[in-house]
Amino acid sequence: MAESKVRKAAAAPAGKTARTTAGTTAGTAGAVGTVAKAAGPAATKPGKPKKPESHLAMVRRARKINRALAELYPYAHPELDFESPFELLVATVLSAQTTDLRVNQTTPVLFATYPTPAAMAAAVPEELEEIIRPTGFFRNKAKALIGLSITLRDNFGGEVPRTLDEMVTLPGVGRKTANVVLGNAYGVPGITVDTHFGRLARRFGWTTEEDPVAVEAAVAEIFPKSEWTMLSHRVVFHGRRICHSRKPACGACPIAALCPSYGVGEIDPQKAAGLLKYELGGQPGQRLRPPTDYPGAPAPSTPGVAGAEAAGDGGVTE
Repeated sequence: MAESKVRKAAAAPAGKTARTTAGTTAGTAGAVGTVAKAAGPAATKPGKPKKPESHLAMVRRARKINRALAELYPYAHPELDFESPFELLVATVLSAQTTDLRVNQTTPVLFATYPTPAAMAAAVPEELEEIIRPTGFFRNKAKALIGLSITLRDNFGGEVPRTLDEMVTLPGVGRKTANVVLGNAYGVPGITVDTHFGRLARRFGWTTEEDPVAVEAAVAEIFPKSEWTMLSHRVVFHGRRICHSRKPACGACPIAALCPSYGVGEIDPQKAAGLLKYELGGQPGQRLRPPTDYPGAPAPSTPGVAGAEAAGDGGVTE
């Protein structure tokens, strides 16, 4: 099957600006920059003021963005390493106010020491705190982990529940964490509104809401339920790699023509290419054990340059 134009734009070599990761050419800089450059003047060209976008037009544009992101990131996935619903739950709680990479570098020792809810429920707080210290806010996180483990042991037979209403009864677990676990461990559709998703939903003109629950409700009205989980991954991937908080790489964005916020970041294609992160920028991703179809290299198992590179990227926060 032939690749679409967006997928080709993201994968085509870009001369001196293309980089190689794990033997695969990322090549976003030139071709992707060309797409964005072509879209830019239309967004800034003086003339008659545009009519306000109708709700129907916004929905159609939003779904085009989702399809484009699906082609750009066919390998989008949760960037936390896990092998069970319990591991994903713990990792997601730890990801608050830190990077997924930092969590992934911390959890191997954590899960080797406390492999089950019963084991973590019986943890000595000070010993648990020491293990998770690198993720920050370790005292509060340790309290939450012990609390949710006790609840899982005593109220749910040591199993992570499968419904949102039950999930949010666990200490330290809100709607975002619940949707991450339900969507990726159990296949229950959910929209995960972390800082990246909320930022891009507003930049894309899907909502003006700031409250995560309100953002979730607004976006849920735009997309079919079957798309919710993967939509979350694609938008977060795009926010981490291209549409950054402080310096969006507008000039290297394949969906610039669909974005009403084009121009809030760097529009020069070459300069924008230098802002690309992770596999698009020729750097490892956040997972130590990425999926087999991930085009980038695994992250290092110990903190280092890659950890500094990801600083400020942010994990899923409640």
